[in-house]
Amino acid sequence: MDGAEEAREFHSSEILSSSLTVSTSLSVHDMKPRIVELCKDLFKKWSKLDDSCFFVETVSGGITNLLLKVSVKEENHEDVSVIVRLYGPNTEYVINRERELLAIKYLSAAGFGAKLLGVFENGTVQAFITARTLTPLDMRNPKLAAEIAKQLQKFHQVEIPCSKEPQLWNDIHKFFDKASSLEFDDSEKQKVNETISFKDAQDEIAELKELTGLLNSPVVFSHNDLLSGNIMVNDEEEKLYLIDFEYGSYNYRGYDIGNHFAEYAGYDCDYSLLPNKDEQYHFFRHYLQPGRPHEVPDRDLEKLYLEANMYVLAAHLYWAFWALIQAKMSPIDFDYLGYFFMRYNEYKRQKEKCFSMAQSYFSCSSSA
Repeated sequence: MDGAEEAREFHSSEILSSSLTVSTSLSVHDMKPRIVELCKDLFKKWSKLDDSCFFVETVSGGITNLLLKVSVKEENHEDVSVIVRLYGPNTEYVINRERELLAIKYLSAAGFGAKLLGVFENGTVQAFITARTLTPLDMRNPKLAAEIAKQLQKFHQVEIPCSKEPQLWNDIHKFFDKASSLEFDDSEKQKVNETISFKDAQDEIAELKELTGLLNSPVVFSHNDLLSGNIMVNDEEEKLYLIDFEYGSYNYRGYDIGNHFAEYAGYDCDYSLLPNKDEQYHFFRHYLQPGRPHEVPDRDLEKLYLEANMYVLAAHLYWAFWALIQAKMSPIDFDYLGYFFMRYNEYKRQKEKCFSMAQSYFSCSSSA
């Protein structure tokens, strides 16, 4: 293969594919031979390299997927790196992989995320981004918050050729149906599960769906999982990246923003860290009018403030029932059952305040 052909492997719009599978039950050390085999299968320019030219390390051991950085010393002695993302076991219960791969293609073309280089049976290979992952506290930084808002506004303008129906309530109902029929093999977990009133939860879903329906939040292609771990920044170049679109779908603008705000709390669910009204308005100004943030009318800020905070409630329900399914299905060492209660209890704590704010807004709007 000549140099031009080699370059085309990384810069072509064609997405390479392999039928190989990499078991996530292996340690990273034991996984390496399979990862090397996968890379050689996908990228023909690496097929004759000695296995010692490949170095594999963990980038992230998140609560859904495993990310591995593969660094390759090529024959010209240059180092090239890619990211291999292994889907977590049983994640097909909560993620539509077909929709994700379609979205990546168009979002990548629009300049979002890492370029998709290849797919295999239980994961993807993407270009390596030289940047650091944000922490929840980073998202409070006014400069970074403004840039996230601008990037999200651009993200919401990308057209993806799939169903334009907002998926929020479809997904919540799907998660609820699965969660409410679960039985745990672990007797302690089952005992805790039996304390949940699914009838009450079903009523909460119906009530919130009805009230948020009055908001008429615009429907856009949404990220739906904009936590700190899915935002990267290159501090030297001051370039920010939104990554990982596995939960992406058409959805309500207010939900994508509200879900992002809820993620200020991190996995520890410290909800004292949620952005206050001034911080939210700062975000809204840069989202609604990136070029002229201080010219955003007050009524637009008030409307988006209500949207975002009502949909924070929906985010709590979404991730609560998601967590119950993961508590049963995922082998990852994370207290998903505890996470359910943290999200569901926060929903109940914030419900009255948010519902009261919505009713006050609607009564003022109708009398105006």
